[in-house]
Order: sequence, then structure tokens, then C-alpha cells
Amino acid sequence: MSSFNHTVIEEFRANAGQVGGPFAGSELILLTTTGARSGKPHTVPLGFVRGDGGGELLVVGSAAGADRHPAWYHNLLARPLVQVETGAEEYEAVAVPAEGARRDELFARIVRAEPGYGEYQAGTRRVIPVVALLRTHGAPSREGGIAGKLLDVHGWLRAQLALVRDLARAEPQGAGAASLGLQLRQHCLAFCHSLEFHHRSEDAGLFPYLEQRHPPMREFFRRIGAEHATIARLQAELVRALDAPGAGFSERVERMSRELEAHLDGEEAQLLPVLRALEA
Repeated sequence: MSSFNHTVIEEFRANAGQVGGPFAGSELILLTTTGARSGKPHTVPLGFVRGDGGGELLVVGSAAGADRHPAWYHNLLARPLVQVETGAEEYEAVAVPAEGARRDELFARIVRAEPGYGEYQAGTRRVIPVVALLRTHGAPSREGGIAGKLLDVHGWLRAQLALVRDLARAEPQGAGAASLGLQLRQHCLAFCHSLEFHHRSEDAGLFPYLEQRHPPMREFFRRIGAEHATIARLQAELVRALDAPGAGFSERVERMSRELEAHLDGEEAQLLPVLRALEA
């Protein structure tokens, strides 16, 4: 991280998003991505424009007009789940670059608000990316405690997989499918990474804790662990298929949908009563 960015980040966090110097009076966010190679968090201050409905933020990979995309853009292509700090709140988002006519439309709107981005584009041959930051979770469930958190995570996984399924069905299939759209790719990776983290957390933390409290559930957790292994294989196949699209990708998504829905339904039926009883 440059010393300039470090200073801006410290000032941003110390003053609820307000900074001085060249950014005085400007709205900024802090975007934290995961290093594509290092796996370490990487935070940068960025200007932004609000999307059409106000529920998404748009950031621009201008890199001050350089001929290479900024590092944070390469990071979010590899790991679409990012952290956004606005000064008032911090939340997780899925980063989705706009494509084609949609990118051009958004970039033109951004240039009308901030003409400097147009000057950056004029000075480089690369197409400067426009990235939408889509909040991952909406309003939390009405239920609190661990049971409520489980329902929140399961609800987001279901919604994200449904979106991936709809996008996959709309993609060209067969020999003509040379590449998958960035929207599908980013949402699919976000779903897969979230699912992997969720199952790893259950296997290492929640399940051993509950098994200790309820030894008769041991066999249930063994069965759920086997389901996690099956879903992990499907997930790995899905991620590999992102780099070799064509016939079969949509079918892989459909199979993942069937397996995961059955798994989540069965897990909730057994775990929610136990979790609620513990918190009563």
C-alpha cells in the first residue's frame, strides 16, 4: 500500500469517512479486496457513483489513466466478495464489472458527473472498467441468535444460487459458448466461496460444539459431513467449468441446486430446534 493511500485510509476511519487534502468535499469509500495471489486483504480509497436504484455503488478502475488495470480490479475478478466501508457502515458485497453496452452507458453517466474519468479513458487504449458493488445480505431475518444467523446465510446462499441458475439458463450453450459473462462468473464465484467458508466454519466450529452438547447427534453430523464433501466436489467442478464453458455448465448448476436445496432443508430441520432450545 502506498503511503498516500495509507494516510487517506487512516483519516477516513478516524473521521467517519471524511477526508481532507485533494479529496476534501468528495464522497469516498474504502474497498477491501483479497489478493489474487497473496490471499491477503488489500484496501484502497475510491470515489464512487450511486447506481440507478441507490442500492449499489459504482467504482471505476481508472488507475489515473494507466495502461494497466489497478491491482484491486484483478483481485476482485479472482475473489468477487469484497468489503465496503462508507464511513457510516461496513458491509460485504459482490463486485460485478459491467459489460458491453451496459458498461458504456454507465461510464458515460459517470463522466457526466466526473469529467476526469473521460480524460483518463482518452489517454489509454484499455477499456476502463466500471464495477458494481452489490450488497450480499439484505435485511436480517427476524430471528436472532445462532439460529437467525444460520437462516440468514442459508437464505443468501439460496438466493445467490437461484441468480446463478437464472444467468446460466440465459447463457448460450454448446460450441458457441466461448466465454461466460462476467455477471455470471462473479456471482458464481461469490456463491462458491461463501458456501466453502460456511461449510468449513460448520465443520470446524458449530458441529463439534453441538456434538459435545448433544452426543446422540453424532451420526447426523457424520451424514452432514459426507454431504459437505459431495457438495464440495460439485462446487470444485463448477469453478473449473467457469474456465472451460460450454455444454454442461447449466446442468452442473442445476445439479448443485438440487443437492444444496436438499442439504439445507435437512440441516435446518435438525439444527434449528436444537439451536433455538440452546438459546431459550
